Amino acid sequence: MKTILTLLLALNACACFAQKATPIIKAHSNQATIYVKYDQRNSVYRWHINPKVKRDVFTVGKLTKPTTVTFKTDSDSLIFTIKPGQRREFVVLLNDKDSCVTQIQNIETKNLAKLSPEIHDSIPFFVNKFNTNFLRVIFDRKDSLVLNFDTGANEVALTNDALKRKFRARPTLYNTDYTLQIGSKLYTSKVHDIEMAGHETDGLLGWNNFDGMIVELNYDDHKLIVHSKMPKQIRHDKDYQTFKMRYIDNKPFIESELQQSGTKAKNWFLFDLGYTRTVMLDSDLLKEAHFPTRDMKVLNTVIMHGASGNEVPVITSDLDLLKIGSFTLEHVPVQVMQHANPMHGLNIHILGNDILKGFNTVLDFQKNVVYLKPNKLYHTDFADQKKSGT
Repeated sequence: MKTILTLLLALNACACFAQKATPIIKAHSNQATIYVKYDQRNSVYRWHINPKVKRDVFTVGKLTKPTTVTFKTDSDSLIFTIKPGQRREFVVLLNDKDSCVTQIQNIETKNLAKLSPEIHDSIPFFVNKFNTNFLRVIFDRKDSLVLNFDTGANEVALTNDALKRKFRARPTLYNTDYTLQIGSKLYTSKVHDIEMAGHETDGLLGWNNFDGMIVELNYDDHKLIVHSKMPKQIRHDKDYQTFKMRYIDNKPFIESELQQSGTKAKNWFLFDLGYTRTVMLDSDLLKEAHFPTRDMKVLNTVIMHGASGNEVPVITSDLDLLKIGSFTLEHVPVQVMQHANPMHGLNIHILGNDILKGFNTVLDFQKNVVYLKPNKLYHTDFADQKKSGT
């Protein structure tokens, strides 16, 4: 019996060791590819295998449910599931001699609902004639900046023009945390540089500066209000309609529906307060849905510019109907991309601020829900856009 018991303990110890053993994959090139799966879509990232780094870390953006990650080298691959807030570690054996410890992590799930005292911080918030929303912040306790609150962006990005005009000493980009005073509260963020941002602003304020909080956008009263706990008056306001929020490539999405000539196409749309037009449609997704784009009246063809200054050719067309939950907008001038989407190989549709400014909005980054309620801008006429095609 002692012999059997000893053998069982030994086998159990071996099994536990096997379960905890760090996976090893091989590579003969220092170039790899990481695929993060969102539903049926893969976001693609290029990765440099560096044996000089003690532990090389790749961070997957915010998740609301487990997702599949594939790490692929020139000669091997590893597929695993990562849960919200989880880390997975493995070793890449480069050229059969260098062990490169690699970690895939998901950002920590935040929920600041139990903060004491509660935060309910009201900040002046406006939309200019270009459909760019903006608010004022104090950067590094001394520099006043005007930033566009952009849910299609992460952290803080300042235009190269602002970096030249606003600062005596250029901030250290990418890896340094800086203090931001937004309203009465202090936040920290890394800083990136971009070529362009919304008109009359110095750059972008990404949504994840408020992760774990609740952000209320009241366009009627010109206020952005940051809450640590959901106010009762919002929860009990029956005029709000709620939408499940999903994160793809660390950006928030909600479901919406396109209708044309009797054809309906429902999909997840990037909730992009930084995009100043109505809706940007991905031509590949339209083809997949067999959407009758040929029936949409062409209003104009224009060249738009991305944040890096790149040219983006688009056709502006008249869409029969856009449906966001039970809200319907007719004859919306939408932009249809004529090239591949630059968002890490993902095909996506985008809801822009010319639509979204028509709703008083609550972004619940605790329970990952969007609340929308029509405001005084809801019935804005798109006649000017239809004339110019912009």
